Amino acid sequence: MILDKETAKKTAELLLQIKAIKLNPQEPFTWASGWKSPIYCDNRVVLSYPPIRNYIREHMAKHVEQVYGKPDVIAGVATGAIGIGMLVAEYLGLPFVYVRPEAKKHGRKNQIEGHLESGQHVVVIEDLISTGKSSLNAVKALKEANATVKGMIAIFSYGFDIAEENFEKEHVNVNVLSNYEHLIEQAYETSYLNKEEAATLRKWRQDPANWSPK
Repeated sequence: MILDKETAKKTAELLLQIKAIKLNPQEPFTWASGWKSPIYCDNRVVLSYPPIRNYIREHMAKHVEQVYGKPDVIAGVATGAIGIGMLVAEYLGLPFVYVRPEAKKHGRKNQIEGHLESGQHVVVIEDLISTGKSSLNAVKALKEANATVKGMIAIFSYGFDIAEENFEKEHVNVNVLSNYEHLIEQAYETSYLNKEEAATLRKWRQDPANWSPK
């Protein structure tokens, strides 16, 4: 769910500006899944630009409080959301933990790094949502540690139907600063994309697994 249209468009503009999001319908990227895609998103780039990371941090923190109230702990999903999650936690004056994709094989064999007490209320911070699998994996680990997960806020979501279905199935409330539709709208309005390229990106999202640039 988009929290605020103005924030959604501004976030998309900033991500495009620093090339955290790259659009290339003519020469698509190849994702780890093997999908061919006209878009590639790496929101960790945000951390290298202080004014932009401050914008993201402050708006995420504001929305955490507006939507969920002030939780006991902020949790970042490793590895992409560790940095921005820590910044949000610091802004709110809250403890921070992060959740690994799986438990370590050595030492204390932690999956959750940091101090988390049973029963504490947690808001999860994500940098990017595609299918939602890694996000829900983190939520599962937190629940297994007896935390109460109030919800999740992400910088950007592709808005895939499968992600919405996955979150709904697990009863996880998700809000995002920006999403795919607002990105395309902003990219078209600022001449980052022409009309044909915008249509190509919309077509890709309808069936990303089988999309071809030809």
